[in-house]
Amino acid sequence: MRPLRRVLIFATVAVVLLCAAGVAGVAWMFNSTTVSTAGKIDFVHALPVPPLAPSTVDAQGRRVFELRAQTGRHDFGDRTADTWGFNGAYLGPTLRAARGEQVLVNVHNGLDEETTVHWHGMHLPARMDGGPHQMVPAGRSWSPTWTVDQPASTLWYHPHPHGETAAHVYRGLAGMFLIDDPATSVADLPNRYGVDDVPVIVQDKRFAGNGNLKEGAPLFSGVGLLGDTIVVNGATAPYLDVTSERVRLRVLNASNARVFDFGFADDREFALVGTDGGLLDQPYRMNRVMLSPGERAEIVVDVRPGERPVLRSYPPDMGADAWQERFNGGEDTFDVLQLRAADRLAERPELPATLVDTPRLDPAQAAQTRSFTFSGTRINGDAMDMDRIDATVTKGTTEVWEVRSQEALQHNFHVHDVQFQVLDVDGRQPPPQLSGWKDTIYLYPNRQYRIIARFADHADPDTPYMYHCHILFHEDEGMMGQFVVVEPGQRAGTPGGGHDHGGQGAGHAAHQGHGG
Repeated sequence: MRPLRRVLIFATVAVVLLCAAGVAGVAWMFNSTTVSTAGKIDFVHALPVPPLAPSTVDAQGRRVFELRAQTGRHDFGDRTADTWGFNGAYLGPTLRAARGEQVLVNVHNGLDEETTVHWHGMHLPARMDGGPHQMVPAGRSWSPTWTVDQPASTLWYHPHPHGETAAHVYRGLAGMFLIDDPATSVADLPNRYGVDDVPVIVQDKRFAGNGNLKEGAPLFSGVGLLGDTIVVNGATAPYLDVTSERVRLRVLNASNARVFDFGFADDREFALVGTDGGLLDQPYRMNRVMLSPGERAEIVVDVRPGERPVLRSYPPDMGADAWQERFNGGEDTFDVLQLRAADRLAERPELPATLVDTPRLDPAQAAQTRSFTFSGTRINGDAMDMDRIDATVTKGTTEVWEVRSQEALQHNFHVHDVQFQVLDVDGRQPPPQLSGWKDTIYLYPNRQYRIIARFADHADPDTPYMYHCHILFHEDEGMMGQFVVVEPGQRAGTPGGGHDHGGQGAGHAAHQGHGG
């Protein structure tokens, strides 16, 4: 019995030691996961400003842009990586068009695999939307065309292939799309592109020892890839030379999963003047604005000669439990961008007390109320099915959608085609950052968001729009649904109009795009 007893003792001690090591390992992971670069960044790289995309006007009066998805090598400032980009190695040019213009974008796929280009925040026909039903095969082109009809706003474009969106965006396929509209623009806002009106595309990256991008998710992450290095417009440690006393930053969270809570290191106030779908009714003075993936905020910052304020992301309050907050970025702090004010600054007008008059949609006029519940990687318990229509909306009607996340894991909600308004959050008036036109909102756990939208202009029973979580890992895992807009009395048809979702289907879509 003595040898057996000795074996049992050794086994018990080994189990205890393994358990202790496991607990210690988890504790070490828990305590070492938080990232902070506050006060640690030497801002040594001038902020790149994406060029405005050149365009031509064709015989039909359409403004024509050319975009080519391609591979390349991009210098982030302190390391060079294999990347993807539009018309270059990383990111893409800023497309700019005016309300009332018909645009045509020739999208050429120079990659070795199929992709798409989705016009995030744009109101347009479903066949031109660039979702997973408009795949562009490798070596092929797609030419969507539509008439711009929405207020002045900061939109963006990025791929949307079902199951592969996270990788395509992370590798660099993204860019801004600015809409001009004299009726909903304000002349007294800074408006010189790249001078005092500057795109700020914020992303988080992880780099390997050889400088290339890591694409795997950190241990215990429930949202997929989270990076420990911030890049802005494709540059690490960036600074922006400011030559006027007031600068407008068009901030886009183009990250896969990370939620940012933007403010300044000296806690100065800024004016929030616009969100996803355009300008707000008035400037709102604040010192923090939280953006989940896909959201935009236009902020105006006052600077004094010679100073160097730093845009910082503070730990965002995501409403999650301690575990989720720690392992999904809720306790991280990043210095993002330094503003370098010149010794002499050009004068700029004071911000007006009012900006634009936003017409309010009336829930009493809603034709229908729908409910959407988020949990895991499912909406209403269902995973995305390319051949299933989840909702049929009648053209010209207004609907109220009630959206709720049932769990502590962070989710957000993006709807294609429409800009919506937030009616209330748990029955309370929404905060200023949710008071204007939105296409993406963060879902605090166990809160009900009532949003309202009008589905005008475009009907197609066979081609769906998407709604989904814009945390791209969740989207790829199936947290997405489809809706079609139909004429009164019409029923939903077959997704894709009967053609497939890849090669020949994409070619058919390309031919239709050229046809206008």
